[in-house]
Formats: sequence, C-alpha cells, structure tokens
Amino acid sequence: MATGLDCADAGSNLVEASNRREVVSNGGEQDDLVEISHQPLDLIKYINAVKNPGAGAVATFAGTTRDSFGNRQVLELQYEAFVPMAYRQLRAICKDARKLWSLISVAVAHRVGVVPIGEESVFVAASSVHRKDALEACHYIIDEIKASVPIWKKEVYVDGEVWKENAEFAGEKCCHSNW
Repeated sequence: MATGLDCADAGSNLVEASNRREVVSNGGEQDDLVEISHQPLDLIKYINAVKNPGAGAVATFAGTTRDSFGNRQVLELQYEAFVPMAYRQLRAICKDARKLWSLISVAVAHRVGVVPIGEESVFVAASSVHRKDALEACHYIIDEIKASVPIWKKEVYVDGEVWKENAEFAGEKCCHSNW
C-alpha cells in the first residue's frame, strides 16, 4: 500500500468518492463510463452503457465479495481509494485497452466503503464488433485495475481483519506480454 502519499495529507480525496461518475470522451461512437461509488453497483446500467447496434459482443466481469478466504470466514470487504488518482488511472486503462483492441465502448465501476458478502466490488463491461476483442479487453482491464489503481482492500473476518495485496501483482506493474 505504499503510495507515496500520507493518508492524513490526502484529506477528503481519500475514499470520498461520493458516487462520482465520469464520462470519458474517446472520440468514437460512444463515450466510456468510469465510476467510483459508495452505493451498490448497478450492473444493468453499465451493460446498457456499452450496448450499441454495431456491437456483436458485450463482455463483462464482476468481482464479487465471497464469504471465505482460505480457511477464514469473511464478514465483509472494505475499500479505500485515492479518488482523483484512481479516476486518472481508470481512464488511462480504458484508453490503453482501446489501443490494443477494437472496442465500441467501455464501462468500469468500483465500490469504495463497505461491500457485503454477495455484492460486487468491481465491474467491467466492454463492447466490440466481435467477442474476442471484448473478452480480451475485459481480462486486461480487470488485471490492470488490480495491479495499478490506488484502491485498497481490507478483508474483515470473524476473527480479525487484514489489508490485502493482490498477490499475483505484488511488487510489479501488471504486464501482459501477449497483449
């Protein structure tokens, strides 16, 4: 969780997403939707945001709070974010995905605050003419979110809590050499 920022100095920028929504103009047919919210994610809204008459595919990924990790019972997840930097990074990830695949539209949403068992923490939707582009872009986008966006997760268990690092990206920037 080393960010180079002291959380006390970050002030209201830390976690204060207040259901902020950004529509990112990409110069194409449709704009991308990027949200950070304290509220439950409206998956249908994000799917509808990427639908387009020219899209033959809409691919999605939903990261959902599960009830256990290893042998420990999870009560909830708690997320904190440095919101301005998180938005900047989410927009950059969408832009990079557009450079790698032929996409019509992208929607990315992440929860902050408490996320109960069974609710989504993160959602990605991408549309394209053909399924391969949308599916590969979703995979890339979620991996990049987990590797580089300043959003931190605490798992709260019945017997304690721990801030979690994404083990698959510990200490390195996500890099897909085959993209």
